[in-house]
Amino acid sequence: QVVFALNQTLLQQESLRAGSFQIPYTTEDLIKHYNCGDLSSIIFNHDTSQVPNFINASLPAHERITAQEIDSYFRQELIYKRNERMGRRVKDLLEQHPDKSFFFAFGAGHFMGNNTVIDVLRREGYEVEHTPAGQAI
Repeated sequence: QVVFALNQTLLQQESLRAGSFQIPYTTEDLIKHYNCGDLSSIIFNHDTSQVPNFINASLPAHERITAQEIDSYFRQELIYKRNERMGRRVKDLLEQHPDKSFFFAFGAGHFMGNNTVIDVLRREGYEVEHTPAGQAI
């Protein structure tokens, strides 16, 4: 599976470099939507934008199954579990030090797709508000 994932990632990167494959959004698009607090944008609603896309129709059936298994594994291990850990750490700090103020900053990947850090904290009963760039806290 590791060899398959590496090969698919390299093929995807080679396609990008050759211009035969294009990502539907740019880094600038991510920054713009993030700064505007537009986390419901189509860009942020896809978990897979954080990991290589291994699944494509040109793969033989047995390789498609491998691609789906790897995609599921990455989604669980690199996205969902990571955000759960981050959310729990924030919650623990808030509960251990109720008399202190905190400022938490996360990379955009922690706000993409399902089971984001914000989702974790809201499930724990916290209210989370976006602070736009330039707004005083």
